[in-house]
Amino acid sequence: MVLRVTETEAYKWPPDTACHAKAGRTPRTEPLFGPPGRAYVYLCYGIHNLLNLVTGDDGQAQAVLIRACEPVGGLDVVAQRRGGRRGPASLDGPGKVGQALGLDTTWSNHDVTAPSGLEVGPGTPPQGLLAGPRIGIDYALPEHRDLPWRFAEADSRWVGHRKSLRPLGAAVTMPA
Repeated sequence: MVLRVTETEAYKWPPDTACHAKAGRTPRTEPLFGPPGRAYVYLCYGIHNLLNLVTGDDGQAQAVLIRACEPVGGLDVVAQRRGGRRGPASLDGPGKVGQALGLDTTWSNHDVTAPSGLEVGPGTPPQGLLAGPRIGIDYALPEHRDLPWRFAEADSRWVGHRKSLRPLGAAVTMPA
């Protein structure tokens, strides 16, 4: 199966209190600290396995949560793993993506740059991007919760929670 990423959320510690690395280095969070090109898969609410791609240099806790995807190949496998669901609503959330990929936490710290069953490669750049606040991080400080660090492909139907997204403007940085 091949999925094209259409929506993501960014996380960076310090000081982002929405980032799991705020708890420090634990067996669960260790993959967040690098090296880049690793998967950080965690169980959310005891139900959903969520895929993050580690992006920071070794020792820096930075990752991108994969929020939504569009199937490029293997649509029947996606539908089977998603209980027969097809169309954009079948992959418009990070738990749905994890389920479609058949992920569990044993994939955490997996090298996604090597051929091995879960790989990330170059794709077609989007024509336009949308940005907005991240979702489901009510525990974070307001200045981190409200950061427009959720990014989505502007013209894709395979995006969730579109109402809170706006055309991407200037670069978005972490408040001091």
